[in-house]
Amino acid sequence: MTQPVTLGGRPTMPPPGAPAEELLIARFRAHARRLFWSALVLVAVFGATTFFYDNLPAPFENWMLLSAAAAIVLLLVVVPWVVWYSRSVTLTTRRVIVNHGIGARNRQEMSHARGYTIGVRRGVIQRMWGVGTITLSNGVDAPLRLANVPNVTLVHETLADQIEVSQILAHRDAQAGNDGTSGF
Repeated sequence: MTQPVTLGGRPTMPPPGAPAEELLIARFRAHARRLFWSALVLVAVFGATTFFYDNLPAPFENWMLLSAAAAIVLLLVVVPWVVWYSRSVTLTTRRVIVNHGIGARNRQEMSHARGYTIGVRRGVIQRMWGVGTITLSNGVDAPLRLANVPNVTLVHETLADQIEVSQILAHRDAQAGNDGTSGF
């Protein structure tokens, strides 16, 4: 039986015929730049609330101010944060998993062994923030779009390496099954 080998920093390969263990490579969310306006609203609401507290005209009361501030924070800060936090991408040694949804969870997967093309798009604003959009397409299923991926070049290189390793393992295991010896 051969020992696991590594090729220049890649994960160790299992012996031929042995199942490859699924390992977690990375788990990330989209870049938090979408929360910039929410953070700005939060600071403005707290500033305005502290300024107007006990300073309101006669028909208004402090509880009205606090209620309005709470409603604004809930709608413009908490809801966008929950939506951002509910979306995650997981890269393993076998597949890419995209989870999203608040109440009902949706999950999309794409296997490395099946192979897919990787498209990277970076607009001007995305380049300023160091992010990009990755599109994974295997030609059969709908393309899997990962928007605002932080460290997009590192994720792209990792995906390319995982496709290569998975296809090498699949080819090696197929060759091990067809080694020319038969039971006749």
